[in-house]
Amino acid sequence: MKHLLPLTYIDAVVKAGSIRRAAETLAITSTALNRRILAMEDELGVPIFERMARGVRLTTAGEILIHHVRGQLTDMERVKSQIADLSGERRGHVSIACSQALLPYFLPEQIAIYRNEHPAVTFGVLLRDRAEAEQALVDFSSDLALVFEPLRMLKFQNLLHVRQPLHAVMASAHPLAKQQSVRLRECLKYPVALPTANFGVRHLLETAVRRTSLTLDPVVVSDSFEFLRSHAVAENIVAFQIPIGLPALEEQSGVVSRMVDVRDVPPGLLYFGQLRGRALPVAAARFAQQMMEHFEARFECN
Repeated sequence: MKHLLPLTYIDAVVKAGSIRRAAETLAITSTALNRRILAMEDELGVPIFERMARGVRLTTAGEILIHHVRGQLTDMERVKSQIADLSGERRGHVSIACSQALLPYFLPEQIAIYRNEHPAVTFGVLLRDRAEAEQALVDFSSDLALVFEPLRMLKFQNLLHVRQPLHAVMASAHPLAKQQSVRLRECLKYPVALPTANFGVRHLLETAVRRTSLTLDPVVVSDSFEFLRSHAVAENIVAFQIPIGLPALEEQSGVVSRMVDVRDVPPGLLYFGQLRGRALPVAAARFAQQMMEHFEARFECN
């Protein structure tokens, strides 16, 4: 839609942080893009961007404008999706910000199910930790977010809470693998591998040990759950993860998981939601509904 082009240009500059980089993304010259921005600023009577040596940043007026811009662009995407629905072919784009635990198994499965019915819908998946997920919603780079044990979610509209008990992950030959569940003190008798402090799993463990005389002394720390799971097998140590991030047939890869007794570590909460007050595009709204149905079928939710 030609009348939305100036809004698209402004959004691109905000995301890129510079007129030159935005122009490259838009496949136009930086001179032409700057001229469009100046024309918009002249029409509004105030600067939208503060020009700096290494790029641009929004002024106060620009902050107000960008919320309007992104609302307009989202509304148009929703209208286009609704019109496409009339022909029986759903189109659109769904963007999701999620914690790393959901990347390997659950989310790919859900996207594949949705695209099997609606192949014209495209997806973008952004890896965001629990401190970054809300910002991804606020700046409209994501429609939906999945966050485990969020720090603060002031602008987050929760659609569903999914309970996730902590699991100890180990090689199938590990002594603890013979048990159906494990106590935290049993796990900490062995060398452990932990995620970095910005992950909700680490937060659950640190909160749990503060109530006891136990200590966390990891021999390996990583920001990759896949690495931690693999290393648990390689060195025969204990790692920790939530069940949604574990493979369904884990024994085939030589790794098993055992739930940590909830008396030691209460289950954490996985939050699934969107930006408060935002009307989602049709494709994103329908995908959110699918996700909630699958969550409720497989996990304890509220």
